[in-house]
Amino acid sequence: MLRFDDKVAIVTGAGHGLGRSHALLLAERGARVVVNDLGGALDGTGASTGPATEVAELIKKNGGEAVANTDNVATPEGARAIVQTALDSFGRVDIVVNNAGILRDKSFGKMTAEEFDAVIAVHVRGSFLVTQAAYPHLKQQGYGRIVNTSSPAGLFGNFGQANYSTAKMGLVGLTKTLAIEGARNGIKANAIAPIAWTRMTESLLPAEFEAKFTPERVSALVAYLCHDTCEASGEVFSVGGGRVARVFVAEGPGWKSDSIDPEGIAANWEAIMAEQPYVLTAQDSMKAML
Repeated sequence: MLRFDDKVAIVTGAGHGLGRSHALLLAERGARVVVNDLGGALDGTGASTGPATEVAELIKKNGGEAVANTDNVATPEGARAIVQTALDSFGRVDIVVNNAGILRDKSFGKMTAEEFDAVIAVHVRGSFLVTQAAYPHLKQQGYGRIVNTSSPAGLFGNFGQANYSTAKMGLVGLTKTLAIEGARNGIKANAIAPIAWTRMTESLLPAEFEAKFTPERVSALVAYLCHDTCEASGEVFSVGGGRVARVFVAEGPGWKSDSIDPEGIAANWEAIMAEQPYVLTAQDSMKAML
């Protein structure tokens, strides 16, 4: 059994759904958990101590160790307070699972700047701030595991979710950079793109998804990515309904000319659109242009 004895995990947005499931599983396997949740509505409004406290109490009832935290991930002060809660309660932090998120769905033409900014603030800024607050501690101890929560909407787009899709693809870039910068200090970062039946998705998914697409079927992957035996870093995984798959961004072989012009591009469009053989890194892409 993969266990997390002596490890301390922060799970944001852990009062409901996926975050709750992640926190419960990590705690069940020995991790001491900071259960963070602002306790607001799906659109980010309001606040309550109830959700975080309920999950923390459930963990303790089941024989685990947990502390509730209701600070806001989207502010520097809130992010620092979340990490300080881990340090004050358990003396360290080893794992950061950035799961907090909100929805403000609206078609692009009707979406306001405030609705766009609010979603970016929680998903992207929140993940950045909490990870940045924890980063010096992970770096100093030469060990850390970071899991960011992307989405199929970010990877492939989705109607009415320009703000959410932008945020979720932004987390892919953050994850890949964290993996590169954290490598020398034993810090590994990965992202998941889950499909699960939660209060955030129950109005978007067919009713028949509820039984198969449970949060627990996502948490199994999160737990593995958080474990010290996992060597993957900088990866993105689609997960849901019992299926796990690697998702990757690749670049095709392309077409190259010393006298490039619009007509040449039009004439060679098929070669430009070709997918094989592909390259996976920015360095390989640069080499292909030289």
